[in-house]
Amino acid sequence: MTEIDSNLKDAQSVAVSGHVRPDGDCVGSTLAVYNYIKDYYPDIKARLYLEPSPNIFKFMQRADEIDSSYADDTVYDLFIACDCSDTGRLGSAAKYFESAKRTLCIDHHVTNGAFADTNYIFPDASSTCELVFELLPKERITIQIAECIYTGMVHDTGVFQYSCTSKKTMDIAGSLMEMGIDYSRIIDDTFYTKTFAQNKIMGQALLNAALYLNGDVILSAVSRAEMEKYDVLPKHLDGIVNQLRVTKDIKVAVFLYENEDGTYKGSLRVNGDYDVAKVASVFGGGGHVKAAGFTIEGPLEVATDRILTAIKDNI
Repeated sequence: MTEIDSNLKDAQSVAVSGHVRPDGDCVGSTLAVYNYIKDYYPDIKARLYLEPSPNIFKFMQRADEIDSSYADDTVYDLFIACDCSDTGRLGSAAKYFESAKRTLCIDHHVTNGAFADTNYIFPDASSTCELVFELLPKERITIQIAECIYTGMVHDTGVFQYSCTSKKTMDIAGSLMEMGIDYSRIIDDTFYTKTFAQNKIMGQALLNAALYLNGDVILSAVSRAEMEKYDVLPKHLDGIVNQLRVTKDIKVAVFLYENEDGTYKGSLRVNGDYDVAKVASVFGGGGHVKAAGFTIEGPLEVATDRILTAIKDNI
């Protein structure tokens, strides 16, 4: 019996959730777990709570059942947190975690402090979806669940090019491909394909970019006004920081976008053996050694100086 099955055995109600501003690994891992419960534990009352995610992930089974309202106050027997390093990252779903009778966390963030009753945390894993694959009985992984897992792995490994990709990662991906998933379509439709508006805002972000710290750091930011000009939301900004990262001779890439309250959401990526999770932690953020995020107060000029100082002090 797997860790998930042992936790589900006596539960009559289960809530599943992930981090705020869900990315591919978050959506994929939560939907994989949610679909497993719905398929094999039909008597359990299960809900999946997530903030609105990009439409590219809507092809996954039961994505239309995601609850983004958080309107009810149900007390669940079990709360399963996926791809989330602490309760603060759960956003509005944190209330279900706090009131649940038991909690389980499945995650690969190096900054995770094991905040649940039961924790399955392996920072060396490529993605939370990789961990979900290991936790589920292989004979019960349907093609729909396989699509969810593969999608998350694709996004957290940058289509298997980031250093978090291991032999185990590739073996799991191969197993999922053998199940008959349309892996090339998943990669094209969810990772590479961009709308015209997304291409425009990426172009704006590249124009806004500047080099710092003797050319070791590239930093770019887009304002609320620029996002409104191109009619894009935060969920449409995926890929910009990775495009900054591939700039020749860059060690650290930083991308910022302005929130409605004037703060800035920051994303960090790194080339080489550097730990940007340390930089993110300076501002109360976290993540992985080579990919991390945080929120910082404006104005932009002050935020930029603080970020560059944190990079100098920690890298």
